[in-house]
Amino acid sequence: MVEKEVLDNDQTASAEVGASDSASNPGDGIPDVDQQSTDDDENAGSDQEADLQAKVIGLNEKVLRQAAEFQNYRRRMEKANVESVSLGKSIVIQRLLDVLDDLERSIDAADSDTEDGAQNSALRDGVKLVFQKFQDELSRLGVEPIPAVGAHFNEDEHEAMMQQPAPDGIEPGTVLQELQRGYRMGDRILRHSKVIVAS
Repeated sequence: MVEKEVLDNDQTASAEVGASDSASNPGDGIPDVDQQSTDDDENAGSDQEADLQAKVIGLNEKVLRQAAEFQNYRRRMEKANVESVSLGKSIVIQRLLDVLDDLERSIDAADSDTEDGAQNSALRDGVKLVFQKFQDELSRLGVEPIPAVGAHFNEDEHEAMMQQPAPDGIEPGTVLQELQRGYRMGDRILRHSKVIVAS
């Protein structure tokens, strides 16, 4: 019986030694759960960081795109405003051109009428003064007459009312006579010149 107690004590001691050996060497055959969870946390953290960086880049691109769209919108609106002001001016000026034509015809009529010389002279001078002032104001607005007589016919500026045989020394396609003066304001044609063209 003493032998059995000794054997039991030896087995207990060797079991304790085995337990203490395994406790002193935690990496022997048993995976370390704490180390594995740290690696998983680092991988998850780097994945989250990559996702966040991708979102930041996407948001930056979206902000830049919207800023560019806003700049384009602003430019379009500024251009539209300039064009609408120009269009408004041209509509008003087109209506005034007929008045200008009437003034010019009055001057021509006064020049050709020679009977009441002194009276017509004063009237003619007054109308000429109004006509000149009218032209000066239109010029300040950027309105200028389109050159016609002697110029080569240009369908963008001239409207051919009729053709006549070209006189000697005149090229075909040359404007011979202006029936109604044309005007432009910048690049915009307000009214085409009505002309007779050499054929």
